[in-house]
Amino acid sequence: MNKRWTIGKIKEFVEKNSESKLLTTEYHGFSQKLLFKCACGSNFEKTFTKFKNNNQRKCDVCQPPKASR
Repeated sequence: MNKRWTIGKIKEFVEKNSESKLLTTEYHGFSQKLLFKCACGSNFEKTFTKFKNNNQRKCDVCQPPKASR
């Protein structure tokens, strides 16, 4: 089943599942990068897919990217 994400549903997911805040106000699709504010105060961009599925829910300072293999 394909779940349609709206900016409201994404904002709700972010608030329930992370310490970050969603700053983006429009959602145009899964490949769009969204702007978030980390709990430390830094802003960072991630696609919602990465945020949701890869647990990349903090900025690169608080949660450094994993080294590529």
